[in-house]
Formats: sequence, C-alpha cells, structure tokens
Amino acid sequence: MALQDVRLAARRRLGPGNGYAGDVTPEEAWKILSEEPHAVLVDVRTAPEWSFVGVPDLGPLSKDLVTVAWQSFPSMEVNPNFAAELRARGIENDHALVFLCRSGARSKSAARAMTALGYAECYNLLDGFEGPHDEQKRRGTIAGWKVVGLPWMQG
Repeated sequence: MALQDVRLAARRRLGPGNGYAGDVTPEEAWKILSEEPHAVLVDVRTAPEWSFVGVPDLGPLSKDLVTVAWQSFPSMEVNPNFAAELRARGIENDHALVFLCRSGARSKSAARAMTALGYAECYNLLDGFEGPHDEQKRRGTIAGWKVVGLPWMQG
C-alpha cells in the first residue's frame, strides 16, 4: 500500500469533522514512520506503562520513540504541559505525528488537541499498544502494536 493510500484509509475510517488526520492500524503507522523522514511516534501512556508493559522499538527505522504522558499518573489528569513537552523534543507543526496509548483512547485525545494547536498531520493508532480486552479481560491478545508483531521492548 502506498503512503498516499494509507492517508486516505485513515481519513475514511475517521469520517468528517473529527478534528485530526485519521485513525491508522499499527501496520499503517509503521509505514508512515518508515517512509516519512520526519514522522514521529508519540507514546502518550504513563511512565509505569512504559516501564512495566513495554514500548515500541523504532531501532529498525533508526528513529527514537517520543514518550510524553497525556495524563499524569496516578491522578490521570490531563498533562497541561503536553504540547510544550513535545515542542521541547523538537517536534514541529509539519511533522507527521502518530499517537499511541494502551488501546487508542488517550492517543485520540492527544491527536485532536495537537491538531487544534496547528499540527497538520496527527494520527491516532487504532487499538494502541495492547488492544482491547479479550474474553478473559486481558489485553495484548486481540489487536494492537504488540499483537501484530511490530518491534517492541520491555521498558
């Protein structure tokens, strides 16, 4: 699939008027990160999640993962410094940004917020790092970055 087709699929999944570039599958996110020189994967989970659950490994792409919590642990209040922390890491308005969380909810909020601040191409990674609960109420078995076999490592 060409990168242009990935962008179109993301927009179609989203529908009009949702406030960000669209929703991408983990495989589509990998394609964006692989082919867009300035594309950035932003993991918006919390420090305990990065440490105990693991993080995407972008080493095969010679890129670094950006970790900025959307919500502060343990209160889970929205991080008021989120945009400033991204800017401090050199992220510019014209970079393609793929936001990832555990299951795709916090990352959607981050994509909307950064689009509202003028970032042109913000995507939400569908199903996040671990995906939804399975029948036994466990994550990491149905969908998400880890399940589809993309590189990751324990934090």
